[in-house]
Amino acid sequence: MFTQNTIQLTHAATLAMLTAAVRGAESMDQPQCIVIVDASGVTLGSIRMTGAKYLSLKSAEAKARTAASIRAPSDAIPEHVAPAIAAATGGDVTHLGGGMPIVIDGECVGGIGVGSGSSDQDIAVCEAALAALAQ
Repeated sequence: MFTQNTIQLTHAATLAMLTAAVRGAESMDQPQCIVIVDASGVTLGSIRMTGAKYLSLKSAEAKARTAASIRAPSDAIPEHVAPAIAAATGGDVTHLGGGMPIVIDGECVGGIGVGSGSSDQDIAVCEAALAALAQ
């Protein structure tokens, strides 16, 4: 077989997730950087909320790409191999918490990464964004 059918995120899904993520961050009064990528790691949408740390945009992107690549939360990368993997990928892979895969009908269609808060806050904002797809 030379082709396969795949599910992909639309711009509408990306906007819905970004909106839900911003609402989640605002509800905890923690400005965040939020990045959504497709299954191949290409950025579909991102935002740096007013007051979010600008360097957190880079970590949010790495978290999103990591989650999409490994099809698991970004903090699933074992800490003892994290520095080597980060170096080998030019910082595109991280073990920091705050990256989640986007799974629809059992298929990983992308990843979301959030940064600028604590790991727990970042994960909560990811969960708010993912919940938007269930509506």
